Amino acid sequence: MVTEGAVGSAATPQRGVARALVRAARPRQWVKNLLVVAAPLAAGELGDGDVLAATVLALVGFCLASSAVYLVNDTADREADRAHPTKRFRPIASGVLPVPVAVGVAVVLGLVAVGLGLVADPNLALLLAAYLAIQVAYAFWLKHEPVLDISIVAAGFLMRAVAGGLAADLLLSQWFLLVAGFGSLFIVAGKRYSELHTLGSEAGTRRSLVRYTDTYLRFVWSTAAGATLISYSLWAFEQPTGDGVPWHTISIAPFLMGLLRYAVDVDAGTAAEPEDIVYRDRVLQLLGAVWLVTVCLGVLTT
Repeated sequence: MVTEGAVGSAATPQRGVARALVRAARPRQWVKNLLVVAAPLAAGELGDGDVLAATVLALVGFCLASSAVYLVNDTADREADRAHPTKRFRPIASGVLPVPVAVGVAVVLGLVAVGLGLVADPNLALLLAAYLAIQVAYAFWLKHEPVLDISIVAAGFLMRAVAGGLAADLLLSQWFLLVAGFGSLFIVAGKRYSELHTLGSEAGTRRSLVRYTDTYLRFVWSTAAGATLISYSLWAFEQPTGDGVPWHTISIAPFLMGLLRYAVDVDAGTAAEPEDIVYRDRVLQLLGAVWLVTVCLGVLTT
């Protein structure tokens, strides 16, 4: 006969593993996947029911795929993470989440993500499969190679931005692709710059950081920021004005201020976790809201 106490003690480790699994999947970082909405929004098609449904499938697919990647990445890095002052508390590194469970769930999440992509559009499924393959290669090898590491992470952001367009079968503007590409590089180079400042003498826990310098990473993120602004401005100038008010052109102002506001954190070396900046910086949130309103007005009035 199984007593209530025995059932409770047996269930506790299972609940602990489940909580650890949720932590390792990092749902807090799903905010990055909102980039999936960018292409349908820029094209002014997000209000269409079919486009919205396809975009939602792409968004959920990337949320699941990114969580699968986090599980694989933490599994590959578990030994190095144990030597890190904060990463040693991660579920896999600390031993709370068993490696077989993490790998098994990662495989399931990856398959479901590709399946959702297939429901939306075969091209989206191919993109998700390519994203997973590249990120697995990154976890086990490419993350240790300078330049390749920031290029792969930036490509991940770019894939998110392209995903919405593929899912809804929308034509992607060349300027949109440039904004997404250089913007991604700006964020990733800023992240590495901040990590270099944060880790200091502990930079050896990420081998690629040892090969970077402050001046090199500053050159990369500042160049990428300038290219992002120019590309966005050229995209905005090309958009039609329906009611005579150039809302897309006006949106350049909040876009620029948001870029500069984020650059403050990059320059201070506090942009190692971009999602934390998005969650805590109220001014950046306000600028983002103003930018979104101006872009939506531009779409609705044309």
